[in-house]
Amino acid sequence: MDAAQTAESRAPLRAACLLATLIAAKAITLVGTGVPVSVWALAYIWQDVLIAGVFFLVDASLKRERIGWALYAATVVYVAINVPVTRVLSTPLTWTIIRAAGGPLADSIAHYVTPRNLAALAVPLIAGTALPWFFRTRTIAIGMRTIGVGTVVAAVGCAGVAYVDTRGLHRSAVGALVATSVPRVAAAPGTVDWRSSPYAATSSRESLMHLAGSLAGRNVVLIVLESTASRHLGLYGAPADPMPHLTSLARDSIVFNRAYSVYPESIKGLFATLCSRYPAFDVPPEVLRDVPCASLARILKDAGYRTSLFHSGRFMYLGMEAVIRDRGFDLLEDAGAIGGRVDSSFGVDEASTVDRMLGWVDSLERKDRFFLTYLPIAGHHPYASEGGGPFEGSGDFPAYLNALHEGDAALGKLLRGLRERRLDEHTLFIVFGDHGEAFGEHPGNFAHTLFIYDENVRVPYFIAAPGRIAGQVRVDRPASIIDTAPTVLDLLGLGEPAAYQGTSLLRPNSRMALFYTDYSLGWLGLTDACWKYLHELDTGRSQLFETCIDPMERHDRAREFPDRVAAYRERLKAWAAAQKDAVERRLGPAPQRGSISGLWRIRAQRSAEL
Repeated sequence: MDAAQTAESRAPLRAACLLATLIAAKAITLVGTGVPVSVWALAYIWQDVLIAGVFFLVDASLKRERIGWALYAATVVYVAINVPVTRVLSTPLTWTIIRAAGGPLADSIAHYVTPRNLAALAVPLIAGTALPWFFRTRTIAIGMRTIGVGTVVAAVGCAGVAYVDTRGLHRSAVGALVATSVPRVAAAPGTVDWRSSPYAATSSRESLMHLAGSLAGRNVVLIVLESTASRHLGLYGAPADPMPHLTSLARDSIVFNRAYSVYPESIKGLFATLCSRYPAFDVPPEVLRDVPCASLARILKDAGYRTSLFHSGRFMYLGMEAVIRDRGFDLLEDAGAIGGRVDSSFGVDEASTVDRMLGWVDSLERKDRFFLTYLPIAGHHPYASEGGGPFEGSGDFPAYLNALHEGDAALGKLLRGLRERRLDEHTLFIVFGDHGEAFGEHPGNFAHTLFIYDENVRVPYFIAAPGRIAGQVRVDRPASIIDTAPTVLDLLGLGEPAAYQGTSLLRPNSRMALFYTDYSLGWLGLTDACWKYLHELDTGRSQLFETCIDPMERHDRAREFPDRVAAYRERLKAWAAAQKDAVERRLGPAPQRGSISGLWRIRAQRSAEL
């Protein structure tokens, strides 16, 4: 038997062993997730069956023994790596996750190198190695009957995804990579007012227009809290308050009870904050460099402000530099420039950053007005804190609260420093979270990027102006971080650019808040008064919650209100398509992102222009 015949005869063996390894890996990841006992349980393995079938066809057609075994080994290793990843994140690796898992996240990755996760990784490696050896002397044939059975299993399982909420756990490691490497939203032009409700909006009495222009000439301090969900703070009713200095500042402020991020990750949220424009589905931040942006920092700089941005983390993370460079900041400093007593892979301690900021303030002339942007990292996984904290217990949640508490101490130091310099009553404070942080409130929902439930995207948001805003005013209408720039300009009495997609929060009109995530499964969402709607692009499944009476989003009411679901779904899909169209054209009313091919096209165009 020549080499080609040997390779062809072993192709069925490799395919059968690969399928067994894939199913073993899937079984480990599904332990404790509540797989339904029905024919629709095939939804969880149909991609594994399909991958093994495709592997067999490719392997048999190549007829190269060494290449066949190399492909087999590479697939087994990749599948094995994804087992602990899926057990922790409830998703296999996607292109977005792979891109994010760089140097700045080394500490977070190391946090999960545990004996249990190493054992989970070892099982498919052992299976993938032992099975070919065990069956080395046996002949395995794949005939039409086997192919037919595999086709039926794949077809029934694929259909079953519509009937079983797998939360994406039906995807194989290879399938998730393939699905996130192609565009999931097609660009299409659109100029609708996306945030206007398709239903008649109730009039709001919560007008704050008396404050318009009332803070002209004040300094501006913009504080974007890292990974801070509103539900974890005393300001929003949490039983224990990890951020007492924040709560104290908010005693005399305008507090927005229902504020939302646009995306549960920092960098695209920062773009929305500075530019008051939406990012776009599946678009990396580097593309946003070319999106026209009337940056808040640029406008204030042109108005005579000195401008700076201090980040306790690192600008190299996930394309942050593309968002902040050439946006009007006189000074940009991250962990590398700041240094610090504590220096992790992600950044430095907040106290060191505060010292640096106060030093910059001291370097200004007394007559100078300033715009200071502070991006802390306290609250980011792995929730490290320098000296422990008041919250006892093991596990991530107490560690998270202690990290917030340590960051709050640094915030108190900043506020005290401004007060000692007699600057507090000449300063406007805008404080909000860039996104939330989840701790299993919904199955499989941990950290912040993978879902858009309230724990992921509902954030604290308040405006304080010592000496001007007395007492606490609570506002119930939805707010979005995309409204930040127009709100600041409205308070200062400066003009608002027409290109902004946000609107001033001083206005009484109620607006929907829109958000999405594309890290793993594709989710689009909105909140409209008391309604919260979520749409999963991958399966077409919708969820509808009435959050005023169901704040934990436990009771899905989508079947009760099919017309409302349809209206929200069409609005969100059209919005996502328009955002992509605007970014691909690098102009227009909405920031957008394209496919990987689109990214290379834009980069090539930029190179040609240079």
